Amino acid sequence: MTSATSTAPLNASWHWDLDPSADGVILRLSGSWRMQNDLPAASEVEHDLGAVSTGRRLRFNASEVTAWDSGFLVFILNVLDAAKTLGFTVDRGGLPEGVRKLLDLAAAVPERDTKRGGAPDPFVTRLGKSSLSVLAGARAMIAFLGEATVALAHAAVGRARFRRVDLMLNIQEAGASALGIVSLISFLIGLILAFVGAIQLRQFGAQIYIADLVAIGMAREMGAMMAAIIMAGRTGAAYAAQLGTMRVNEEIDALSTMGISPFEFLVPPRMLGLILMMPLLTIYANLVGILGGAVVGVGMLKVGLIPYWSHTVNAVTLADFAAGLIKSVIFGVLIAIAGCMRGMQSGRSSAAVGLAATSAVVTGIVFIIVSDAILTVVYDAIGF
Repeated sequence: MTSATSTAPLNASWHWDLDPSADGVILRLSGSWRMQNDLPAASEVEHDLGAVSTGRRLRFNASEVTAWDSGFLVFILNVLDAAKTLGFTVDRGGLPEGVRKLLDLAAAVPERDTKRGGAPDPFVTRLGKSSLSVLAGARAMIAFLGEATVALAHAAVGRARFRRVDLMLNIQEAGASALGIVSLISFLIGLILAFVGAIQLRQFGAQIYIADLVAIGMAREMGAMMAAIIMAGRTGAAYAAQLGTMRVNEEIDALSTMGISPFEFLVPPRMLGLILMMPLLTIYANLVGILGGAVVGVGMLKVGLIPYWSHTVNAVTLADFAAGLIKSVIFGVLIAIAGCMRGMQSGRSSAAVGLAATSAVVTGIVFIIVSDAILTVVYDAIGF
């Protein structure tokens, strides 16, 4: 067999040729293999490899390569793919050490399949994958609920495995620190309810019933729901980000190494802090929302302050406040579960922490809306 030689341009600084050996061929490489040197296509080597008849083994000899960059690496990768297609076994020992390391790295981290340009999965396949994902999420949530129930039961009987200072800190962050944003949103919600009611009630000269609308709406629905949505975006996301960052920094692994349960040390104080503060925030949101409605009714619609106050007191009962408080406790549990669960499930990168925080907010808000709809139907069924 005669050696195959590259057809390089006259001014090319690189050179390759195929030399026969007892069991195959040797690909000899020399010169400068940089991208600006108009490097050859691997298809030329593939064509010559297809004509080899002495053996199916390819070796490299790059001892005379003076310089190389990523263009050389791409050329070698393409040659390796061509050799694999033709059934050659490859010995990469003759390549520069840096090239071999980069090839090993490329093999260790396969290219991500982004599906670009390919046909989408069939509908049944996508449906099956979605169903499996939902089932996996449901199993993870049930397991998390079980662990949370056990941890809270330990705390209830005085066997808590977290620091009281952590509980006090979480109570402050979920309570007093949230009053500002809760005040603003609740006041504006009261204003909006009053304006919406005024559009219709003014047609009948019944502006005074704005007091009833705002008071009942805030006490039974809007106070608890808006406080919960605020806390889902504020505190639930913070829980996920805190726990996710601790996982990235290996602090959770350190707790496990010291024999401390990361779940019982980190999750219960956050859950208890939010569950205890949600009813208080809801009561505060109700009062601020009623004040916002009074600003519209008294200040803009010229309803007397005393009649407005009297209608508010007569319209709202303790049952209305109780309905909202029950919802607030359930909302607090769901927000804490969503935030802590997503944080504990976070990956070990900065991007994963961001995804965990986003997922915690979305999950918490979905839980709030679904549970509010269920509770509203239940209240109506039992006449509450």
